[in-house]
Formats: sequence, C-alpha cells, structure tokens
Amino acid sequence: MSVTALIVAAGKGERLGGEVPKQYQSLGGRPVLRWAVEALIRHPSIDQVRVVIGEGQDGHAREALDGLAVGDLIIGGAERSNSVLNGLHAIGEGAVLVHDAARPFCPPEVVERLLAALEQADGSVPVLPVADTLASGGQFLEAPVDRRNLFRVQTPQAFHVEDLIHAYQEAGGASATDESTVMLSAGLKVATVEGDPMLEKLTMRADWERAEAILASRLVSRTGMGFDVHAFAGEGPIMLGGIPVPHLRGLSGHSDADVALHAITDALLGAAGLGDIGEHFPPSDPQWKGASSDLFLKHAATLIRDQGGLIDHVDVTIVAEEPKIGPHRSAIRARIAEILQMAIEQVSVKATTTEGLGFTGRREGMAAQAVASIRLGFIR
Repeated sequence: MSVTALIVAAGKGERLGGEVPKQYQSLGGRPVLRWAVEALIRHPSIDQVRVVIGEGQDGHAREALDGLAVGDLIIGGAERSNSVLNGLHAIGEGAVLVHDAARPFCPPEVVERLLAALEQADGSVPVLPVADTLASGGQFLEAPVDRRNLFRVQTPQAFHVEDLIHAYQEAGGASATDESTVMLSAGLKVATVEGDPMLEKLTMRADWERAEAILASRLVSRTGMGFDVHAFAGEGPIMLGGIPVPHLRGLSGHSDADVALHAITDALLGAAGLGDIGEHFPPSDPQWKGASSDLFLKHAATLIRDQGGLIDHVDVTIVAEEPKIGPHRSAIRARIAEILQMAIEQVSVKATTTEGLGFTGRREGMAAQAVASIRLGFIR
C-alpha cells in the first residue's frame, strides 16, 4: 500500500499577521512549509508528498519548495474540507497522512505509530492529554470539566484515501476543523496514538517564538573555511561570484573557475564536515568540464539543509590586483544570496590586493577565501 503525505497549506494565516501567509514566512531561515515537507519527505515509509495551496499562492509555494521532490501542486478551496478533498482526489488511492503546514516539526516516531495503528482501524490520530484544569464559565468561573478522557488532537492524521472521501461525502459538505471529526461523523473508527509536543501548531506570535526557541536549542553553530586559487589563461570574461566580469583574460580551471563560489562551497562543506569540493566534483570527471559553479554551491547548501541545518552567513574575500571588484560587488553579493536562497544581508563580499606581492601581485591569477557560519542538528 502506497503512503502519501498530504500537506494542507491553503490557509491565509490572518491571526498571525505578516505580508504573506504564515506557511510561507521564515522560521529559522526557511519557510514554515519547507520544514513541514522536509520532516515527512525523508521518512522511509512515505512514498510521496503532495501539497495543497491556496489560489494565487503558486509563486510562494514554488520558492519555498525549490529543490524538493514534491508532486504537482494542488489548488485548494475556500474551506479546509474543499482543500483536503481536492488533495484526496489527486492522490486517488492508498494511505494518506493529512498534515497541517503550520506544524513544521513532525518526529518520525509519530508517523510510525500512526501507520501501525491504521492497520487495525479506519483512521489514526496523534493526541496529547490535557494537562490544565478545564472549566466552563464566562466572566466568572463555573463548573470544572472532567479532563480524564479529553485529548488535544494533532496532525498528521492517517486514513485510507477511499474511506476519507466516503466520510466527506457522508458529511454533505459540512465544515470541520480536522479529518478525524469527519470520519467519526460517518461512523468510522479512529484510533489514537501518542502525539508529541513538537507537533504544536503555529497560530499566534507566541507560538512562533516557541518554535524559534526549539530550533535554537537543537541546532549547534559550526564554522567552516574555504580557499581557492585559479591562474589567468585564455580570453575573458571571467566568472566571479556567479556573474560574468569583463576582463581581457579568463581563468583556468576544469569547471568555470569561479574562485569565489569555489571558496564558499568549500567553507560550507567544511562547516558541515562533508569533505571538500574535489570529493564531490572530482576534476578528473569529464562531466564537470566547464560546469557552472552555481551547481557546486547549490549542492553544498542542499546537503546542509537535508540534514536539518541552517546557513546563517557567508563571507568571501576576493584577492586580486585585477579586475577591480568594486563595480561588481553588489551584483556578486546578490547572486550569491540568490543561489543560496538567503537574504542579501546574510552575504558579505570583500576584495583586497596583496600590494604587488606573490602570484596575485604579479597578476598571474586570483584567489578567494571564505568563511561560512551554519547551524546543524536534527529535529527529533
């Protein structure tokens, strides 16, 4: 039986505020939706991930999901039930894990418990006991409510696609806050499994601050350094920081010889303990002959993010007597930020000379040195 994670990201998130819906806002340097997808896409029991988005959200969604193996985006409806149903019809069959994009951290153990329980029931949901005293009332407190058999229901929630479609048909279009309510109203059996505090939903600003604190406590700061050199050879222009820079001479190298991007790539790989650029892209391999160094830098960034890491800052110093870097510095900085999917404020580009000393001083080539700061760890 195939298992699909259906992530519902069609809401507007108006209670939280902001220029874009909360699922596209940045949490720890990455969109909330990306956190939710990555938590499920790497689980070995999940065969595919599909995402339901709101009308007009294509641009935000594609940017947030760039590089992830997610199926075609599904357009949702006015209500949650419409969005989920659109997703179910797109999936067609098998088991489905319906998950809120606003719950960015999903421990793998919860998925395992849900799928195991689904073998014995029509559906399964993660729950947490109610810890606080409950009571009815308004301005004044009235009678307490027995909390012994009360739970807080979370997502993801596991069902068979056909059963959940049937339950929605039985509901006749009635609105519901989650899928377990629809299943119960259709007379189907829903099992409960142990939930996890990591699955708390982002609704108010305080929830956001709590999520940022979780990230800070689980990620460790690491620093890496990179250095690269290339000799002048042939005709220009040269590739520098991902852009062509006019120059009479080019740079010699197996790829496009971009010293700035090579140095940053090595700095990122070093910070993550992942070796160096030569290990990942051997110069002896003909497929990398003339390759754009954008590929190398994106690869290093993807490896870090695939491990749940964050790239906080990169700083590169270009060492050359020529060409002059100043006129191109802003464009180089913007291009590096674009490749790494970071804010431009997280990228620093500097230039210096060696006062006529050494090979750069003799105008025989260029060098670059980079430092990268990342945070690395795993969300458990």
